[in-house]
Amino acid sequence: MSGHVRHSIAGLLVFSLSVAPASAQGTKADYDRAAGLRARWTGKLEVFRPKIGWLPDGAGVWWSLDGGKFVRVDSRTGERRFGTKAELGLATEPVSLEPKESWSASPSSGEETSITFENRLKRRVRLFWADQSGRPQQYGELQPGETREQHTFAGHVWLADFEADDLAGVFVAEAMPSVAVFDTRSRRVAKSPRRRGDRRVRGVKVTVRDHNLFVEDESRNKDALTLDGYEEDSYDAPRKTSPDGKRVLGFRVRPGESRRIPLLESAPKDQVQPKLQWRDYLKPGDRIAQWRPRLFDLEKLEPIPVDDAPFADSWRVDRVHWAADSSRVFCIYNRRGHQEFAVRSIDARTGRVRDVVKESSETFVDYSQKTWMHWLDDEDQLLWMSERDGWNHLYRFDTKRCRLVNRITTGDWVVRRVEFVDEKAGQIWFTAFGIHPDQDPYHAHLARVDFDGKNLVVITASDGNHKWTLSPDRSLALVRWSRVDHPAVTELRRTRDGSLVAELGRDDASELLAAGFSFPQRFVTKGRDGTTDIHGYMIRPSNFDPTVRYPVIERIYAGPHGHHVGKSFGLAMRDRELAELGFLVARIDGMGTNWRSKAFHDVCWQNLRDAGLPDRIAWLRAYAAQHGGADLDRVGIFGGSAGGQNALSALLHHGAFYKAAAADCGCHDNRMDKIWWNEAWMGEMGPHYAENSNVTHAEKLQGKLLLTVGELDKNVDPASTMQVVDALLRAGKDFDLIVVPGAGHGVGERPDMVRRRSDFFVRALYGAEPRRP
Repeated sequence: MSGHVRHSIAGLLVFSLSVAPASAQGTKADYDRAAGLRARWTGKLEVFRPKIGWLPDGAGVWWSLDGGKFVRVDSRTGERRFGTKAELGLATEPVSLEPKESWSASPSSGEETSITFENRLKRRVRLFWADQSGRPQQYGELQPGETREQHTFAGHVWLADFEADDLAGVFVAEAMPSVAVFDTRSRRVAKSPRRRGDRRVRGVKVTVRDHNLFVEDESRNKDALTLDGYEEDSYDAPRKTSPDGKRVLGFRVRPGESRRIPLLESAPKDQVQPKLQWRDYLKPGDRIAQWRPRLFDLEKLEPIPVDDAPFADSWRVDRVHWAADSSRVFCIYNRRGHQEFAVRSIDARTGRVRDVVKESSETFVDYSQKTWMHWLDDEDQLLWMSERDGWNHLYRFDTKRCRLVNRITTGDWVVRRVEFVDEKAGQIWFTAFGIHPDQDPYHAHLARVDFDGKNLVVITASDGNHKWTLSPDRSLALVRWSRVDHPAVTELRRTRDGSLVAELGRDDASELLAAGFSFPQRFVTKGRDGTTDIHGYMIRPSNFDPTVRYPVIERIYAGPHGHHVGKSFGLAMRDRELAELGFLVARIDGMGTNWRSKAFHDVCWQNLRDAGLPDRIAWLRAYAAQHGGADLDRVGIFGGSAGGQNALSALLHHGAFYKAAAADCGCHDNRMDKIWWNEAWMGEMGPHYAENSNVTHAEKLQGKLLLTVGELDKNVDPASTMQVVDALLRAGKDFDLIVVPGAGHGVGERPDMVRRRSDFFVRALYGAEPRRP
């Protein structure tokens, strides 16, 4: 049996098969040059990024220059004038941020900016920043009437509350300095997470005791609202009362099973002996809690029967919402397996259940990424997002008659997200992908459309990936676009028709290019079916020689929740440093990833082992045929998490093409990974889970393999990697394994692990020892 222990270095357990050396690149000079790239290129890009301010009433923009001078651009003519503030008649208007419904983690990067917070509520609020893990970090308090300027970064998330689970507002910072107002509107928009325990509903306190509901009025008289609850079928505290205060919707809950995974910290810093940790961690197929709506009449203190059948076998029943006239209450039902997804209406008088909207799919409804809804209560209507025609679009439904009013958007492109809804104007502003058919379908563009589907205006037009900030009156858009092969351009556009007011400035890469930087090569070709466009790009070493054929390494991540190849300009240093060792580094989005057509996405259904690999192979072959320089006899691949699963799958199922793979913290068997992510694409448990497992196919391994995993990975159970190790050993396969003590998810991107991965590819694809003189 092979795969023997070779050595132990710096606390890392290493299992390996030696490789015969051969002369090639990956020399000490190559490593030194790669290590120097960051210093060589930092500061070489001249960035046009002044702090641009708005003129009142959409009159234009301004920004400051050195020496006390300013620039003013007129939005009517595009004319640019220079002078002092007084000479230009400058008066500024702050950007007001739109309140958000919910909050999530702040991104790890963003441009410096500021938010001025105003508390227009009559109570003090606590201010929080949501960190990169999504945890709120408190930044003090705001008293009623208080204003405070806060330094932050574009895209960072800020929220305020009165107390736990009682939000006052959520805002996301934009690139320009802006104002965030906590008021009755921000509080109404924000959706506080549900709370368990006692609830006060219009003067009545509803209490859970001994698995049943009790009500206590203002005189402290207590009555039992239910008597049939017990531990295995208990009542949850009602959380949504009708606007007229006469009825309330709660839930009865059959609990699911619990699962914990063990994590052994072998070398803790505070003691000699190992520590055992346990983590709650449901996996596909585990029994989950079943929530069934329960409706109560608060005047008669009695239940209104609601049929359980429309809510059976649920993944989740949530997003409770009452009609403005209190006649109906709505909730979303997501059937386990994610092939049925509906907005269900419950009659507040009879308990009758009807479907306002019902989505069904033979594969999956992408609930985790594409659930969006906006209630138009005054009109008894619902704005809704759906892929029912094969593309992600917007629709309008009548919530009283339970029927479609009209589709709002249509075409062979997708609504990526809704930016905001202007109920007064009857318009939706949204981000679109693929709306310009002659561009990369992943380029983000800003658009607006009326509720009735008329008057679609695509506001951005340039051939690139766009970000924007709107003027306070929304008549102008300050736009910044770029591509991986094109530094950023800043424009001013009119939102009424998308017309260009003026180009304000461009980032200048002249010095960067003179320092040896080269733009990535964007490339598009047909995928496995010969008809579908597959997009990606290739990075070459700074000393690229067109007469030399280089090994190719693809960095893969094929998680179906998104698309993963960057579209905006950046230095991409990690990939550049790898390329500098003598490789071409490819990034590709194959079929099975998100934000193209539903058919494109559906390739992943019960088929995660596919990973779009046939499309990636087709792309690499077409690239090599057109551009040269790529040695397709020496192709490597690496990735982490889902990308780790993908990388190993490449060797198992396409070993004739891929010769080496580095797989970090891979979810190699989807039965071993977290429940939500895997059931979203794999559905309910069945034989297809085993068929997609890298463990099942371990005996097919060809080529060189490096496995890495952190022993304290809380995202993907590290036992998933060890089960692959077991299967490979039983199959007599040789491979390298690094288990990192005390490390968590993504340890493969730690600097020492990146170095080891680079060394692995030099040995595997060049047949040489790294850092040779």
